Amino acid sequence: MSRQKQNNSDRIEGDRTDPLGMGTQLKNYLESLQMKNYAEGTILKQRFAINELVIWAGDRTLTRVSEITRPVLERYQRHLYHQLDRHGNRLSFRNQHGRLSAIRSWFKWLARKRHILYNPASELELPKLGHRLPKHVLSLREAEEVINSTTATDPLGLRDRAILETFYSTGMRRLELIGLNVYDIDSDRGVVSIRQGKGKKDRVVPIGDRALAWTEKYRHEVRPSLVVDPNETALYLTRMGEPFSVTAMSVLVRAYVDKSKIGKTGSCHLFRHTMATLMLENGADIRFIQAMLGHVKLDTTQIYTQVSIRKLKEIHEATHPARMEPESRDESSDGDDDDYDDKSQPDESQ
Repeated sequence: MSRQKQNNSDRIEGDRTDPLGMGTQLKNYLESLQMKNYAEGTILKQRFAINELVIWAGDRTLTRVSEITRPVLERYQRHLYHQLDRHGNRLSFRNQHGRLSAIRSWFKWLARKRHILYNPASELELPKLGHRLPKHVLSLREAEEVINSTTATDPLGLRDRAILETFYSTGMRRLELIGLNVYDIDSDRGVVSIRQGKGKKDRVVPIGDRALAWTEKYRHEVRPSLVVDPNETALYLTRMGEPFSVTAMSVLVRAYVDKSKIGKTGSCHLFRHTMATLMLENGADIRFIQAMLGHVKLDTTQIYTQVSIRKLKEIHEATHPARMEPESRDESSDGDDDDYDDKSQPDESQ
């Protein structure tokens, strides 16, 4: 999340002195999400998306939720379609979809709480989202090249090697790795406990022997020299002795991807895609991959069956006629060519 977006989402727009004002109702809605134990990231996204509507409506002297009708929301949807981001590009349909989904959730809550007589967003049509595959997935060789671009003889390089190995072995998300504590890795069982992952769900995933060895080496040889606060429990620390921020972690991983000069771009999620794809190609069951990645729905994991094409490629090479050795003309014709030629010509006797 950019700094500008984060600052905008930290405050609630609109008049909060009016009980029926959009600012007041937004504040109440966000509090209800907190009471239901929604993830902080989800609440921030909801706040930002709805705030944008509140600002847009306020510029048009619409300050109460009761003043927002379906035509007004359709006008706002057209506004989003033409809106430009800070780079001068139109908002992606995925971005528009996310903002409008947050607005629909808000008005559904308003109608359920009887703050409005009807839900003007109930029939709002959201943009159709395309089916996107991961932009890049590393091959086995490329993954090893990225990991080997670290300098394991340097303390920070050793730390970075452990980080990349952990990403590659477990496929965990960036925030999940940042949130790892020292005792979340069980070296005896060879597993990692991921606390409060996406959706505030805990899960336990295996970690490979190689990744475990590098992690243990970092924990015993490097981490003690980085610790500033003796009460700090985060496993991976910066040179300042603090847990990584999401931006710092992305910058670190991206730097090694670029350094390896494999011709592909990406950061932390690149290893998540790679782990899932390579394990599927090696015969792992899709439901095991689902458990590893922490996906609630199998449909989310199914995307990797389209990226993992080794089996399809083997069938293609074995069965496609362009890959077969052509038989000799004599063997394939069996002397029938002359008969075919005679029959294909018109009968001159007629």
